[in-house]
Parts: sequence; C-alpha cells; structure tokens
Amino acid sequence: MFIQQRRYWIRLHEKGEKEHTMPCHHTLEGYVTEWLETSGLKDELKAPLFPTIRRESGRGAGELTRTPMNQSDAYERVRRHGLSEATGTNIGIHSMRGTGITTNLKNGGALEKAAHMANHSLTRTTQLYDRRSDDVSLDEVKRILI
Repeated sequence: MFIQQRRYWIRLHEKGEKEHTMPCHHTLEGYVTEWLETSGLKDELKAPLFPTIRRESGRGAGELTRTPMNQSDAYERVRRHGLSEATGTNIGIHSMRGTGITTNLKNGGALEKAAHMANHSLTRTTQLYDRRSDDVSLDEVKRILI
C-alpha cells in the first residue's frame, strides 16, 4: 500500500507474476492502516503487508517475521475465516472476486471498468463472475402455481 496523489493505492501480486495497482477503497484503507498500526509494520516500508508468524517455542515465538505469507497460507486463512457460522458459506478467492464484480455492476459500474479492476483482458472473463442473474425474488417464486 502506498500514497499517490493524496490517495492510498494498493499493489497486488497476482498469479503468473502479474502486478496490478489500483486505488484503495476507503473501507479497506481503514482496515489496512489499523492493521499496520497494530502490527507495528507502519514504519517498515519494505515489510510485507501480511508476514508469517514465528512458530517455534522460546524467545520470539508468536512474533511477526519479515517473511511474506505465501499464497497457499493466505488462501487457507481466507477459507478458514470464511467458514463463518453466521453465513455457513465457504469463501474463497473466486467467490470474493465474484462478489466484488457483482456488487460493482449492481451499483451501476460498467463491465469494462470491472474487467479493468479485476485485471481481466477480456470482458467475457469478467462476465463469468457476474452473479446478478442469481437473484430470485420471492415474488418470482410465488408466480409458480402448484
């Protein structure tokens, strides 16, 4: 995360060693700045945003390292915290991407802009994540006469 033109931006490292940079949503900005304060990483510009935790026993156990969390560990954290009793839903990378794209489109966002934010070269790929057609209202269900 870095500041550009008085705005926080986030640099994402994606699969295939692709790098994608975009402005930070204000809610994400709040969470990340709180994390940086709490973790003590605020003044360490070269530290990874999500480092691993020292696991061995003894002195230093439980402290943050300066080694970045690898992709599979990050995914496992997301998956584990997504198994919320409140939702009962498995959450993963693609479901979060789908939620972001769908929410953007529901709120009037353009498909081309959603594709750019998702770092898709084709809008057809972005359309695969569009879940707007999954919404079925109770009124529609009541139209079925049995």
